[in-house]
Formats: sequence, C-alpha cells, structure tokens
Amino acid sequence: MGRTKVFLDRKWRSDEGTFGLLTCPPVGFAAFVCELPWRNNQTSISCIPPGEYVALPHLSHTFGRVYWLQDVPGRSFIYIHPGNVGGDEAKGYRSHTEGCILPGRRRGALWGQEAVLMSRPTVTEFLDTMQGRELVVRVQEYV
Repeated sequence: MGRTKVFLDRKWRSDEGTFGLLTCPPVGFAAFVCELPWRNNQTSISCIPPGEYVALPHLSHTFGRVYWLQDVPGRSFIYIHPGNVGGDEAKGYRSHTEGCILPGRRRGALWGQEAVLMSRPTVTEFLDTMQGRELVVRVQEYV
C-alpha cells in the first residue's frame, strides 16, 4: 500500500499567521490549519517552505501522538499537532508553534488574533482517520 496524499493549501497570511486547509480526499478528512507567517524558513519563527514531505506517525514527549514531517529543508521536528495560534511573537502576537502545523475544526479568534479552534479533537480525528498510514503532505501556496 502506497503513501496517502494529504494537501495543505495556504490561502491567506498576515503577521497573525498563515492559514489554509488540510485535506485528504481519499478518506474525506478536511480541517482548517494555522502556521507561522513566512519568515524565509527561519527556525522557530517561520512556516516551512512549499513542497512535498513524507509524514510519519510519531510519539512526541510534548504533544503525544503526532505526524512528523521528514526532510524539511533546514528544519527539524515539524509536527502536525494541537494548537490554536501562530502569530509573529516579535510583533506582539501569540503562538503555539515554532514551525509546526496546527489543525482546527473552525476559524475564529483568541486573544484578539486570528486562530483555529477545536484543535485537540481535530488532531485526534486526523490521527484516527489516518490510522498510522505513511503520508505525503503537499504544501501549496495560494496567497
């Protein structure tokens, strides 16, 4: 059995974060996502570059069950994990990520900034739906 294709389509971005959709058509999964703003792929302050990445199931000491994107240029430990906000902290926004992908069921606001909501149950649904499959995550820009 081959790897399952997942699409991360970035739709809009600002200093409050990069937002889009995470979809896996073969299994019918869809969620909103939040990532950091683009800051030239700088560690801990930028989202990752567009491209295709293998993602493997992983048990993180911090987040528990996650998917871990492999071979991201210049980066390590890029996970799909729970979180709500991904703003530029240098500009006064809050962030629950240092480059990872944060899925959520809905868009909304927390602390006066754009956010994804219901992240923990959305990540659990994603993990349960993927059933430990190896994934190929295609990160695409539409912004």
